[in-house]
Amino acid sequence: MPPARLLIIEDEIALLELLRRYLVRIGFDVTSTPDPAQGMGYLAQNPEAFQLVVLDLNLPGVSGEQLLERILADYERIRVLVSSGFPFSREKLPVHLHPRVGFLQKPYTPKMLGEAVQSLLAQ
Repeated sequence: MPPARLLIIEDEIALLELLRRYLVRIGFDVTSTPDPAQGMGYLAQNPEAFQLVVLDLNLPGVSGEQLLERILADYERIRVLVSSGFPFSREKLPVHLHPRVGFLQKPYTPKMLGEAVQSLLAQ
């Protein structure tokens, strides 16, 4: 079975690269971008390509929460791991979407990231 494909949308370049390298090292196929529009372009080009998006909520020029809602509405198979330094609650989302959304509060360790991704993919 091929590795799960992940998309990381994170505007902090150093963190983006750290996340990408770690997830590749533990066996995922990872595409990453600091640009939310480019990330949404990757999804639009090949909606079946990704199983999970790691999404920062504090992005330049766009609301991360709006992006989350758009991903959940437009790509029914994709799960989203929200990665933020700010509090986030799935309770704001319709209950049927809860299994597709996870949250990881920054700062976190690479191991915590790997566990959160694997847990969300297993649901």
